Order: sequence, then C-alpha cells, then structure tokens
Amino acid sequence: MGNNILLVGSVPLDSVEEVMRIFGGALARHLPATPDGEVGERRSWVNRLSYQIFNGHPDLETIKRPRRVNGVEQLLPRSRDDAWEFRVRPGVEIVRFGNLGSRLGYARDAVASYFVFRTLREKGIFPANMRFQISLPMVNSVVRPLYFPNGEDLAKVRPGYEEALSAELAVILARIPNEDLAIQWDCAYEISAVYGGRGADVIAGEQDIATHVAPIARMSRNIPDAVQLGFHFCFGTFGGWPAFAPGDLGRTVDLANGAVVATGRRVDWVHIPTLDTTDDAFYAPLANLDAKGARIYLGAIHNMATLGARLAVARKYLPDFGLAAYCGFGRTPPAEMPAILRDHLAALDIAGLR
Repeated sequence: MGNNILLVGSVPLDSVEEVMRIFGGALARHLPATPDGEVGERRSWVNRLSYQIFNGHPDLETIKRPRRVNGVEQLLPRSRDDAWEFRVRPGVEIVRFGNLGSRLGYARDAVASYFVFRTLREKGIFPANMRFQISLPMVNSVVRPLYFPNGEDLAKVRPGYEEALSAELAVILARIPNEDLAIQWDCAYEISAVYGGRGADVIAGEQDIATHVAPIARMSRNIPDAVQLGFHFCFGTFGGWPAFAPGDLGRTVDLANGAVVATGRRVDWVHIPTLDTTDDAFYAPLANLDAKGARIYLGAIHNMATLGARLAVARKYLPDFGLAAYCGFGRTPPAEMPAILRDHLAALDIAGLR
C-alpha cells in the first residue's frame, strides 16, 4: 500500500468494478485503501436517506420535499432550499429504525463491493496488502438542521439513527475480514457547524466541538484495532463547491484534533479540505494539527495551475502530507472523470511524491 494519494469515496462511474479497475487500478500503488465509488444511489451521499429512511417513517412527518419538474416527482433536491424537511410527530420522544443491520443499506453494499474488491485483488489489480475502504457519513452529517429545522428534533432522531448506523457497522465488521478493511468517517456538516453554521443550520449547541466528537467517540470504540480508521473532513459540494468557505482552517483543525482523541484508538489518516487560495492565514492553523501520527491528506487537487503554489504555502505549516481531492466526485459529471484521474497522477509529480 502507498500513502501519497487518498480517494475520498465517491466516483460516479457505472459500477463498482469500473471504479476499482479505473481509479483503483491506476492509483493502486499510491493508495492506503480503495473505495467502491459509492455508486448508484449513494452518489447523492446523505440526500438519499431523506427518501429512503425518513420519508414515510411513522414517527416523522414530511413537511417539505423537492419540487416537481414538469409534474414529475423529484427525490433528490437541486439546491439547499429544495431539500427535504421533516419533523418529529407530537408525543414521540425517540425515533428508532427497524431492520437493524440492513435498514440503511451500507452493510449490504459493503459486502457486495468487497466481493468485487477481493476478486480484483486476486487478479493482481491491487497489491496483496491493499485494503477495502468504506466511507460512512457520521451521524450529525445525516441528522442535521437542514433536514430537521426544529432544533429540538435533533436529540430525538440522532440516537436512533446512531443505533442504526452502529448495527450496519457491526454487520460490516462481522462479514468482511478486518485485516482487509478501512473505515472512514465522513464529516461535512460538522465543519460548517463548528464555524457557527449558516442559514437554517444556526442552532444553539451545534457550534460546540463536543456535540460532534461525542458520536465519533461512541462509534469508533466499536472498531477493532485490526481495522484501519480514517477521517474525511469536508466543506461540502451541495449547491456547488465549496458549499461552505471559511476564512481559515482554525476550527477545522480544532475539530480534527478533537475527533482523533475521541476515537481512543489509532487513527490511520485524516483528510483536511483546502480552498483555492495561497493566503498564509488560511493554512497557518495547520501548525496546530495534532493527528497523533495519522497520515494527513490535504484536499488540494483542484485548479492544477495553482496547486504548486498552494502546496508551498501549506508546507510552511505542515511539512509532510499526502494529497486528495477536496471531496468525493458524486455530483461531478462522469465525463469529467478521466481528467480528474489525470489530475491525481499529475499532482504526485507537482508535489514530488513519486
């Protein structure tokens, strides 16, 4: 396995095999693990959970759904103001989800994708020690004010969703050899929240780092040491990248430091997003990043014309790091994937990593 390039997760190709052969195959010797591309409905990241998990739940009321187009229902919103919204029905204290271990679909997809991964590894597409990466959105990125605008509802939905996600994780750990496995916690909403939120996301308590590291601590202690663990922190792409653009990486670093400690175990990598800027003040907080030995990947593979200059500024404050894109590619047109793959390979040369 390598450690100079990280694939965050989503790659909008047609199948798991195509993602693994094209992206995983081309980058294999540079990767710590390979994802399955989050193909199909997982391309929408957490938006699919609105219509698959929340809409129609007997304890929830749907108060807004994406607007129709030419009279046809739409399941995926086209912008933040088009997003699904829900509220907990009166008298319900905790919303719980049935069919634990299969309700969210993550375990089912992971087991199916692992078969493809193992087959390709046996055929020599991947090195013998390559791991299979499963990227899971953390609890608060799913149950958040965008979808539950009544702040009091968050405490009623988050515990039940965490229970459901924990059950999916347990199935994954039981059915995939742990020495082949890497789990990545995806944290996007958490980043904008700790900076103070925006619009409907501004709810008391959500800016506190403790609010977001608590579920990370509970979920991470269920992961055996044989499994690798990583983090993807993100500024988001919903509505265009960046969905959120802070002035500096200060609170991102604070959250990352808190999350690493909260796991209570070894963390193998931490992905930190960056913007298209060469402003020293933006990168300066990286000097305070304390990932306890985890490999750092900067989400800097974008606008290749400025990549070298941006990396030079970042290295003033963080001398050693690998590279990644700013986010997954689920909302990127598939026709752009060949160019993005070429950018990843070019980034290695620009950064002097191969």
